[in-house]
Amino acid sequence: MTHPYDTRPAVRRTPLNADERARAEANFAQLVAGHLAEKGRFRITADSAEMVDLWQTVARRAGDMLGRPVVSYANGRDIVITFAQQTPSLTAHV
Repeated sequence: MTHPYDTRPAVRRTPLNADERARAEANFAQLVAGHLAEKGRFRITADSAEMVDLWQTVARRAGDMLGRPVVSYANGRDIVITFAQQTPSLTAHV
């Protein structure tokens, strides 16, 4: 519950412009790929639709960089990026 005397202004975020978004995708993809290769999982706060979309794009790029499929899970507050479960192929030889 907010206090009636709380005069702090609400946080207002400005959307990323196209150049900022392109740079963020490229730089964050390298960061996420490094974390995935080292720990297999990456978690970050993504509390807006724009940030969820950005991090899902970053997840795809990181997966492409590593040559492995990744998945991302968002819950409205955080997003988790991890490697996708790989199921055996029907044509694989046992």
